[in-house]
Amino acid sequence: MNLKLLPLWASFLFLLSCQTQDPKRVGIEQNPSLTYQSYQPDSSDRIIDREKYFDQLQGFWLATCIANWTGLVTEMDKIGEIGEIKTGAFYTREDWGKPDQPSIWAQGVPSQLSPTIDFVFADEDTLWGADDDTDIEYIYQELLLDNQTSLLTGEQIREGWLKHIKSEEENYLWVSNQKALDLMQQGLVPPATGDPQNNPEYDMIDAQLTTEIFGLYSPGRPDFGLKMAQLPIQTTARLESQWISEFYVAMFSLATVADPELPIKDRLQWMAEEAKRTLPDSSYPAKMYESVKSKYEEGISWEQARDSVYYRYQVEQLDGYDLTSRNLYCNGCFAAGINFASSLVSLFYGEGDLLETIKIGVLAGWDSDNPTATWGGLIGFMLGKEEVEKKFGRTFSNRFHIHRTRIGFEGDGIDTFENMSKKGLWIIDRVVQEELGGGVDLEKNRWYIPAQSKF
Repeated sequence: MNLKLLPLWASFLFLLSCQTQDPKRVGIEQNPSLTYQSYQPDSSDRIIDREKYFDQLQGFWLATCIANWTGLVTEMDKIGEIGEIKTGAFYTREDWGKPDQPSIWAQGVPSQLSPTIDFVFADEDTLWGADDDTDIEYIYQELLLDNQTSLLTGEQIREGWLKHIKSEEENYLWVSNQKALDLMQQGLVPPATGDPQNNPEYDMIDAQLTTEIFGLYSPGRPDFGLKMAQLPIQTTARLESQWISEFYVAMFSLATVADPELPIKDRLQWMAEEAKRTLPDSSYPAKMYESVKSKYEEGISWEQARDSVYYRYQVEQLDGYDLTSRNLYCNGCFAAGINFASSLVSLFYGEGDLLETIKIGVLAGWDSDNPTATWGGLIGFMLGKEEVEKKFGRTFSNRFHIHRTRIGFEGDGIDTFENMSKKGLWIIDRVVQEELGGGVDLEKNRWYIPAQSKF
């Protein structure tokens, strides 16, 4: 299904404001606000190709958008029913390509994005629209560059949110993000905006959507990626929702150091096992991880694994996951926990196949655009933009419209994945030089990164 997100004429506003550049040449530009220091590499340093990383960042943004918009077709269509699962309570693999069913708030109307459950694409002459799975990360990237820092302060985050997020009308914020914005408008500064005493929505999904990118800013060093992400995560999350978000950040950082000789499936499983160390053993996220993994290893279908997630956590309320007893709207369908468990189903059963992972995530239920965007972005990064397009057998728009959901950016809010990825490189340049004690070789276009400390 092709989505005409915005007409061609809108993209001209951006194209007229800048010269067309060779993407590979863009990838070797230097950060104009950073003074590059000479560096003597150590034999133990990890060497990362900066130009390849440029393509990988584009793959991240592109695949995130594909997965995000595809997942929106089924968002909140299927959230389970307390009691025995009824026929048709959840989608199965047989529903791919069939008519979309109404979501919990659609009043009997299927998705307007696609009449059927299918991939949603932006053609080359259109724009990808921002959504809550991409727009806060876009804001954080701009704030890191504008403030010439690797570690944002609470005041910088508050100022950025208030500048770039509408306070009224449709602002594409929900649950904990919306509450955090309300608290910022009242004068509170992160991390107070995510403190459970101030924000009763702290255990919702929000931080999972907005912070994975910090892992990519610290290649192979999840210890610092987690430090970078701590305050952005705590802007809206605490306890289990924070730990789940940290799991994702760690996985994204580890993508760079997973053995390239292994299939993506094996790399993802190694990354997941390493990242699991961020989850306290006694926590429900850790137990969710072990439960879903065990179902995968048993060889049962992903549908059966997903159904077991529903029974175990929403019906039986095991492992300390007690949201059903709290009588929340839609039984906590926005909650960090149930969506984390659902995301693990698509992670394990997708086995590193980009299209299959997205399909399972789309059909698995609950807040289906969020897990798909997360894993789509991660696998897209591991593949790179060119390989993502090969997987789909086509080319896509490379333009991104941040003003669909946010405000206050240059060029009428129209950007490109190349430009966004170039900015990502600039952030990493600063991280490598100022925080990791490594170096940037602009001539050879590579980073030298000292060995990782334990996290």
